[in-house]
Amino acid sequence: MSDKSALDSPHRTETNIRRVAILFAGGPAPAANAVISAAATSFLRADIQVFGIRNGYSNLVQYSEDRPLAFDKDYCVIDNRMLRRTRNSQGIMIGTARANPGKHISSPAHLEDPERCQPLKSVYEALCSLDVDALISIGGDDTLKTANKMKMYQDRLPTDARRIPVVHLPKTIDNDYSGIDFTFGYFTAVDTLASEIRNLLADAESTNSYFLAETMGRSAGWLAYGAGIAGEASLTVSVEDITGRYRDEETTTNPETGEQVTRPIMKVNAVVNRIVATMRAREEKEGKLYGVIVMAEGLAEYLPSKELEGIARDEHGHINIAKVDLGRMFAHLVADEYERQAGHARKVTGLQLGYESRCARPNAFDVMLGSQLGVGAFRALVEQGLNGVMVSVTGQLDLNYVPFENLVDPDTLVTNVRYVDPDCDFHKLIRFLETHVHY
Repeated sequence: MSDKSALDSPHRTETNIRRVAILFAGGPAPAANAVISAAATSFLRADIQVFGIRNGYSNLVQYSEDRPLAFDKDYCVIDNRMLRRTRNSQGIMIGTARANPGKHISSPAHLEDPERCQPLKSVYEALCSLDVDALISIGGDDTLKTANKMKMYQDRLPTDARRIPVVHLPKTIDNDYSGIDFTFGYFTAVDTLASEIRNLLADAESTNSYFLAETMGRSAGWLAYGAGIAGEASLTVSVEDITGRYRDEETTTNPETGEQVTRPIMKVNAVVNRIVATMRAREEKEGKLYGVIVMAEGLAEYLPSKELEGIARDEHGHINIAKVDLGRMFAHLVADEYERQAGHARKVTGLQLGYESRCARPNAFDVMLGSQLGVGAFRALVEQGLNGVMVSVTGQLDLNYVPFENLVDPDTLVTNVRYVDPDCDFHKLIRFLETHVHY
């Protein structure tokens, strides 16, 4: 008869790992500290030292023999004292930044170019200077791409060179990650935005007016749709809805290369008319003179080029969405079209929601999910001896490990966005709950 009990602590696994580094990159997300804390605690209880890399890759890429990493400025030691009551705390205890050491690498061939690889080389040498045996990367799809490039860079080093295994933990409140059902922080962000939408709805009902709320969600509509459902929005529009009558194409010429580029764009007037149709249906069929329309910020990428003139792009190629101010742009267009059709005015106020949700106090589910991902980093490295995998959680917080090559295009080294399928039941739920409009 076995003496093993369900109350036993995890079995101690022998490992050669003696020191790990944890790095967080990209935008904040609720439960970030649950991930960091659970990962660090797991390693510490196995007598493995933990370094927290401060502010993403921004300090690592500046490393050189003349500029060594400075304790407490560029990195810190994460110990049990630092981890007291941190799983439910807000913010990111080691900071974050958007520095991208792999930005010049867009194909495997580029990894043979020393100049393009210099930032990755600096990161690798910085980690070697700390004598770490593994790197835990926490971040969004751009950070996943960097983690994959870090592994590929090391795969090309001489056979006797040091190897630092890389394990990635997926983070985005947008929930558009392939390889995992839900990302930590998503449900807290939905809670936060839905609460604001419900407040706006009460305001709108009091004043017989509308709010057009632009929410975060650059690539896919998970966050906008979730907030719209939980917040009882009248209509939610995201990039997945720009199909059929709402979609067009535009061909422009790249001023630098002279190359012609064709891209999909939204038919702005058609989208405006769809919003106005919802407003009029609420008024005529339901007797409601108010409501909240939710639009995902990623729709800005589908605007015609004339609407994006002068809008800068970041090092990842994304436009500065805050400068577009999609909510206010559409509020003006919708108000004008409603007055033209209805013969009377209706106040429509545009505003942006989202940043306030990134560091909200995490709800219980996100703390549990984030904690399991953090523990998953330990189990992937120590129990499984893995390298080049993303930790994933499915079902009842069951862990599994997805190889980078299953998530990244082998030719472009770009990750695949997980859109909301317009034919899935989640998307159909949204349409069932909104005011019905029939063309």
